[in-house]
Amino acid sequence: MTDILQRSCAHWSEDKRAGMEDFYALATADYRHLAEALDWRSWLEARQADAGARPLRLLDVACGSGKFPVALARHAGVAEAAISPVAYSLLDPAPFSIAEARAALPRPFQAGAEYPTTLQDLDCAPGAFDILWATHALYAVPSTEVEIAMERFLHALSGTGVIAQSLSDGHYLKFHAHFLDAFGDGGTQLYTGAEALEAALLKLGARVETVDIAYENGVPETETPRVEGFLQRCVFDDSVSLAQMRDRAGIGDYLSGCLRDGHWRFPQKVRLLFVRP
Repeated sequence: MTDILQRSCAHWSEDKRAGMEDFYALATADYRHLAEALDWRSWLEARQADAGARPLRLLDVACGSGKFPVALARHAGVAEAAISPVAYSLLDPAPFSIAEARAALPRPFQAGAEYPTTLQDLDCAPGAFDILWATHALYAVPSTEVEIAMERFLHALSGTGVIAQSLSDGHYLKFHAHFLDAFGDGGTQLYTGAEALEAALLKLGARVETVDIAYENGVPETETPRVEGFLQRCVFDDSVSLAQMRDRAGIGDYLSGCLRDGHWRFPQKVRLLFVRP
């Protein structure tokens, strides 16, 4: 297990729940913007038409806390979609995340199989799922394993896959790069961005369509203590305080640019990849 994956799994735990809540105080916006980027109700109805009378089979890759299906119910009206209950399987290397996502699932999603593993190690029948989606989920995939992960993604997929991932000039990758420059020991690799995932999929012969969205994660300056938790969670490292970050060249300049007009504003650039084998 890579260092970044170990730290990620450690942060997806009951002991780190406070940091998780600080993170989602800002990051819940990621899933709202995804939910508002597409007519997901009609999209799911089209996938149901492809599947016929049987329920859709869906795998949520690196499911986290289940924020994406919750956002779809809250902001995209999927509970009213003309579809059968969706057999919703959960994949995550952190058992804590699977339990959290299972407990959070809203209609029309019904919890199904569990895969306590990484995408790279997914073992399932070819074409086992009509839908795979991975939303802000694949940052910890090592660069040497991106093609393996995408091969497993395509192996499991019989219909349409969806990946939402930060581009290299979005906050998650830019901030991680600044953090590693300032506080890294040279042994941690940069997060994997949307560009690398798309390139691997195309190399494997997949058909890929893309939609880019831009927005900001933000809170008033009065919420600065939560911003510290958000930023620490962005890099899965709570040993460095916000004050230390702001005091270091490079990352301090970046953070100064994110504090404007009494608000913290973290610019996101995210690519949605719609994938067919």
